[in-house]
Amino acid sequence: MVAEPEVPEERGGTGGSRPPGPEDTRGAKPPSDEARSAFTPPAGVALPEVPDEDHTTSEFAVPEGALPEPPPEQEGSAFATPSVYSARYSPPAYTPSQGVPKVRLTKDAPWQDRMRTMLRMPVGDRPVPEAVQRHDEAGPAVPRVLDLTLRIGELLLAGGEGAEDVEAAMFAICRSYGLDRCEPTVTFTLLSITYQPSLVDDPVTANRTVRRRGTDYTRLAAVYRLVHDISSPDTGLTLEEAYRRLAEIRRNRHPYPGWALTVAGGLLAGSASVLVGGDGLVFLAAAVGAMLGDRFAWLCAGRGLPEFYQFVAAATPPAAMGVALSLSPLDVRASAVITGGLFALIPGRALVAGVQDGLTGFYITAAARLLEVGYLIVGIVIGVLSVLSLGLALGAGLTPETALLSVERPVVQTCAAMGLSLCFAVLLQQERHTVWVVTLNGGVGWVVFGALAHTADVNPVAATAAAAGLVGLFGQMLARYRFASALPYVTAAIGPLLPGSATYFGLLAMARGDLNTGLASLSKAAAVALAIAIGVNLGSEVSRLFIRVRSAGEPSEPRRAAKRTRGF
Repeated sequence: MVAEPEVPEERGGTGGSRPPGPEDTRGAKPPSDEARSAFTPPAGVALPEVPDEDHTTSEFAVPEGALPEPPPEQEGSAFATPSVYSARYSPPAYTPSQGVPKVRLTKDAPWQDRMRTMLRMPVGDRPVPEAVQRHDEAGPAVPRVLDLTLRIGELLLAGGEGAEDVEAAMFAICRSYGLDRCEPTVTFTLLSITYQPSLVDDPVTANRTVRRRGTDYTRLAAVYRLVHDISSPDTGLTLEEAYRRLAEIRRNRHPYPGWALTVAGGLLAGSASVLVGGDGLVFLAAAVGAMLGDRFAWLCAGRGLPEFYQFVAAATPPAAMGVALSLSPLDVRASAVITGGLFALIPGRALVAGVQDGLTGFYITAAARLLEVGYLIVGIVIGVLSVLSLGLALGAGLTPETALLSVERPVVQTCAAMGLSLCFAVLLQQERHTVWVVTLNGGVGWVVFGALAHTADVNPVAATAAAAGLVGLFGQMLARYRFASALPYVTAAIGPLLPGSATYFGLLAMARGDLNTGLASLSKAAAVALAIAIGVNLGSEVSRLFIRVRSAGEPSEPRRAAKRTRGF
């Protein structure tokens, strides 16, 4: 039996045997496949160096060759250089070099300005609310505060107030009772408000629908005074006291009876007929026709007919009165009679509110208001056209050539414009102490229009816009002085500027079959109406821009502009 040769044992350390060289492996038997290791370096390749310390590889370690994420910059630093944005490495929050501007809300400013400023801010940028009204230690019940807010907003929206002012009033009530993170939303017939105490709490949402709308500026002024007292820290008004005052406002009767409104409508139509060139007989005929139309409209309303048919019934008697006078042997300008009746029916209040909502960014409400105005105007057109067509069939002398008198009667026309504004204020149920102010404002607006259109030969549309802008400026100044709504000082004052004559001649041309002339005249009437609405809104914005209420040594924060939606 042959003994196998001994294989020297390998020893580690520095004293171990060296690896066999090529001369030692020439005659050696190649090792078997089991002796080969997949991790053993082949012959002729040097062994890798053994690391000093062995570290366990982590799956969160940054791979070799990849750039580590840069450390976040100090939050709120105004001097940090912004990094280039990439989809892989998004930069941290960047603060502008001038820093975040401090929000200053002057407490001496009207609550409308302060609330509009905060409504245009993001929720995170709004200052912490200070509860200015006293309540129990546990605080007022959230549903009760939201219900009071919605009830007050309902009265404002039903009274014809703009959507922005309604949202400002709702926001002021919530903040006055210590509710932060409130978001009011106003549309044409729906009001809603959402309150979320924090990001982890469930939001509380309430809404209310406006079923009926009516014009009562006395009630509107009372609601504004209530909102002013709630938002004022000098007035201690608990939640229950606010509910009691709101109930008294809702129960109050209108300041003028029904017969006074009918007489005011007749005098308004008579003043409008004198304004466009009528005499005493024309004044009387226009007044009688307008009063008959008002009674017909009240009769339709008592039978539950929609407002569209009420306007059809109200437009029929003035047109019939004009046709009857044209058939009579009397030398009467029938066009002035019909025009005076149209002045009492044109929905100028709804038109101004609709355009104002559109200019301030409330497009849904603006579209609904303007659609309502369109339906009412269509009702007027149907009522007048039906009578004019019958009159032309009977041989009435209604021709476009009987243009309105353009003689210079500045004193008579100015008095007629002031009388028209006075009657319009009564129809709007304004407070008695504001009637004379709006009467003077209407006279000033007509004087400016006459000076530009008749004396300076300015385009009537531009002259109307300038006069309406001055009316809006004066109305906003009076409203800011009294911390009230601007509607009672503006709506009745724009009455003399309404496009009654252009509307009448457009309808007459359409009744005669001249469709192109009729559409051109109605387009002019629409342009004048839009000029009135834009002028009133521009005058209000100018007053807010340059006339600010400042506190001692601290500037007030201006209202932020509406967000642009065209991508820049």
